[in-house]
Amino acid sequence: METALTWLLVINCLALITVVLLQSGRSAGLSGAISGGAEQMMGKQKARGIEAFLSRATVVLAVIFFVVTLALAYFL
Repeated sequence: METALTWLLVINCLALITVVLLQSGRSAGLSGAISGGAEQMMGKQKARGIEAFLSRATVVLAVIFFVVTLALAYFL
């Protein structure tokens, strides 16, 4: 059980790091507003959809991280 939880924790950590690094910074929207609206409407909507997905994935992976960490601490 400990080995399975440890492997799940490692995989979850790698996925969480990847998802966080894929997100753009909070100040990225301001530079796009200053430089002008070069993007089309569909491009903006797609970017918002990807950002929303990455944000939800971060929350889900963080919750899984805490649950697995607590379970691993309980079994050790």
